[in-house]
Amino acid sequence: MEQLFPHFIVLSFIFLYILFQSPPTVGFLREAHSPSPIRLKTSQPKDNGLRFNGGGSFKVALFADLHFGEDAWTDWGPQQDVNSIKVMSTVLDLETPDFVIYLGDVITANNIPIANASLYWDQALSPTRARGIPWASVFGNHDDAPFEWPMEWFSVPGIPPLHCPATNSSYSAEEYCSFRGTQRIELMKNEIEHNNLSFSKTGPKDLWPGVSNYVLQVASSSDPESRILTMYFLDSGGGSYPEVISSAQAEWFQHKSQEINPDSSVPEIIFWHIPSRAYKNVAPWFAIHKPCVGSINKEKVAAQEAEFGIMNLLVKRPSVKAIFVGHNHGLDWCCPYNKLWLCFARHTGYGGYGNWPRGARILEITEQPFSIKSWIRMEDGGKHSEVLLSS
Repeated sequence: MEQLFPHFIVLSFIFLYILFQSPPTVGFLREAHSPSPIRLKTSQPKDNGLRFNGGGSFKVALFADLHFGEDAWTDWGPQQDVNSIKVMSTVLDLETPDFVIYLGDVITANNIPIANASLYWDQALSPTRARGIPWASVFGNHDDAPFEWPMEWFSVPGIPPLHCPATNSSYSAEEYCSFRGTQRIELMKNEIEHNNLSFSKTGPKDLWPGVSNYVLQVASSSDPESRILTMYFLDSGGGSYPEVISSAQAEWFQHKSQEINPDSSVPEIIFWHIPSRAYKNVAPWFAIHKPCVGSINKEKVAAQEAEFGIMNLLVKRPSVKAIFVGHNHGLDWCCPYNKLWLCFARHTGYGGYGNWPRGARILEITEQPFSIKSWIRMEDGGKHSEVLLSS
């Protein structure tokens, strides 16, 4: 089997493979960010679970829409990833969060013509891992999409042929040359198996192809048996299947929440990538006015394709305080919806559309008395759009 492919592209991906597999990741990050040393957090062993810190708070940084690996065959494509590392490094050094959530579109898989997109996924995790901060991730619509061949590769005068592996090799030539991308389950398994700071999970098999469906509980700083906060992660689809949260996922949430929090006494927050249709109902017109809080409102909400009941369940649970999504790069607002808040993160990565300044949404949850406060930390170090989501 033979396909067209430039020689320089093959060489560039060999270089990227060597780069991502090399041990001195921390040194690379220092050069990309600043000459100052990385300040490592003292993280609890994963087996002990998540807990509020000694000061009675739990701070979370949300990194949304990083889009690593985009247009890697150009000069500016790899530079985007370097710039994204700088943004994350700035946020992590200024905020020193207890936890990081990768809120979908970690990579642009439909721009990655290599067999293992986990190499880019691993690069996106590197600033958090290098600082010893635990994290979790959910999938977005670009994370496992098939590779899209750029039209310019087929223009005059043509491009050199790519020779696929012989059929008697240890892997399928057809599979290797199809550029179907790395599927959700492979990406998640690679993350979990190679990172002891990852709290991500593959989720119940009966919910696949949606993979990132799981729950994490955060315990009190003084009592590991006392749960102060519950975080739900849901796969909102896209890429290899429709952009939806299915009725099966909604049913799973209903059963799981009743099992671990039957009286709704423990506050709950929810994370997924693509906004539900409820976001359209509260979206500000033009400028952002109270009760909404934010700084950019530059596009319409690009919502999920259908609604299969998850929002009805969430609005009926008094313990659910807020939902956090990414996907729309030109939106960063939080707006109240019934008795909970609907929030966008901030476009963190230099990959993806839009030239708005990058940043990250920060959550600070206080144990006693319980409260959830949020703000945006920008790539230049600035801070804005602080809002109290629960008290």
